[in-house]
Amino acid sequence: MFYRGHSWLVYAIWLTLIGAFCFALYERNWQMGFVAISTLVASMVPAFVADRYELRLPVAFFAGLVLFLFATLFLGEAFDFYEKIWWWDVVLHATSAIGFGLVGVIIALVMFEGDRYAAPPWAIGLIGFTFAVTIGVLWEVFEYFMDISLGLSMQKSGLDDTMLDMIANAGGGLVSAWAGYAYLRGRDKSGLSGMISEFVRGNKWYFPKSDNKKRR
Repeated sequence: MFYRGHSWLVYAIWLTLIGAFCFALYERNWQMGFVAISTLVASMVPAFVADRYELRLPVAFFAGLVLFLFATLFLGEAFDFYEKIWWWDVVLHATSAIGFGLVGVIIALVMFEGDRYAAPPWAIGLIGFTFAVTIGVLWEVFEYFMDISLGLSMQKSGLDDTMLDMIANAGGGLVSAWAGYAYLRGRDKSGLSGMISEFVRGNKWYFPKSDNKKRR
């Protein structure tokens, strides 16, 4: 089932959110309760979808995803970490870019059916980098339109905030690009490249050529 086989960190965060939700109900803090239960549901959806479509997510990747949602939705919104800790938003932009970059690398590998030698390693890394940066740009555009249409302040200090976010996105994209490059070069024993390798091994039906020998 979707709630089994995860990292202890995932279960710790889920228990924290359940506890926060119950405490919020006791205190009649409806906003806190809404944020807690929304974060809990959002963090469970990827596992449910993966289970529904028989996808096997790397344990470390899913734990990182749950931690990211916890930091973004719960700590960022309920405890106002975005305002209290100046670097909070920057770190989250960088980590989200790493995640999206890995997704971009996986999408490229699916297109080549897992064949490590169908494209140069630098090209796959570039796809991952481009995917991460593109998502980051689209998010900044979304923030801009939300600010001008609804009078919000998602961009905070305007140009400075946007540029810092874009730099963080580019940095995270470079990290994931290197992970894709390292995977294709056979350096996939641990870390982010190890996550890519674990995902490919666990979902062989999407990568029928992943065991191909190197062409001479």
